[in-house]
Amino acid sequence: MVEVLGLTLPLFGLILLGFMGGKISNQPLDALGWLNTFIIYFALPALFFKLLSTTPIDQLANWQFVFANIGITFLIFSLTFLFGMLGTRGNIGESTIQGLAGAYGNIGYMGPAVAILALGEKAAIPVAIIFCFENIMHFAIAPAMMAISGEEQKKPLALLLDIVRKIVLHPFILATIAGVAAAAVQFSAPIPVERLIDYLAQAAAPCALFAMGVTLALRQMNRIPYSLGYIVPIKLILHPLLMYVGLSWAGNFDPTWMYVAVLLASLPVATNVFVIAQQYNVWVERASASIMITTAASVLTVSSLLFLLTTGQLEPDLFP
Repeated sequence: MVEVLGLTLPLFGLILLGFMGGKISNQPLDALGWLNTFIIYFALPALFFKLLSTTPIDQLANWQFVFANIGITFLIFSLTFLFGMLGTRGNIGESTIQGLAGAYGNIGYMGPAVAILALGEKAAIPVAIIFCFENIMHFAIAPAMMAISGEEQKKPLALLLDIVRKIVLHPFILATIAGVAAAAVQFSAPIPVERLIDYLAQAAAPCALFAMGVTLALRQMNRIPYSLGYIVPIKLILHPLLMYVGLSWAGNFDPTWMYVAVLLASLPVATNVFVIAQQYNVWVERASASIMITTAASVLTVSSLLFLLTTGQLEPDLFP
């Protein structure tokens, strides 16, 4: 239990400090812009590049793991989307945001922090790979489904180009590509550059978690939607459970990769779900509520999962 507290207290403690800072400060949410820029464009990309660039290239090309992970996450999206369609009587736009709330975990801000704290730096490799491919899927699903619903007004070619641009130019994905390329040619950065990358990488997790706490503090939640009755258990319980069973069935993967995939699947709703909802002006307030409620509930669920991992009670493979 002490070991679990050692993992969860820094993690949720930083979110709590950010939440308290947001409540006691008179700064608006927009004031967080430069910190978010630092996290998204510099700190987290540096972390991904640092760890991927020093990994043997043969360890990165695990396509069986990638396809299994993406397939399970897409299944969770589809299930939540179906519940949304039933609850909204066929509203594709709202159901799409609900589907993202069920499947899109906070793998950008919380993911690297919780995985590396729990499993060590070697966890950053599957974190970066999962982040890269899951974001490609989510970035493609959102505008495509909004186009079907009529919320996206762009022509098909313009829509396709916009999807490709969002995928190719995302800082995390660019850093992942650069890291893999560096690993392939065994590139070593000059010492001053390497130290700069180290400084940025060390700042990634604490800054991201603090910023997340501030964001939660400054967002309004006037009511709790009924749809959270199925979104919360799907995101925090069913997603990691299905990920564990599905990956165990799909192949014999490295235990660290298995644990990282399950841990990332257990994370609360990503802040990007709110950003997407706001972009299309669909399910905005309820998207914010889903982030706040799942983040609060994840204190219990993620801590429980970390307890199982750190005490060796969760086997790395159900079907060895």
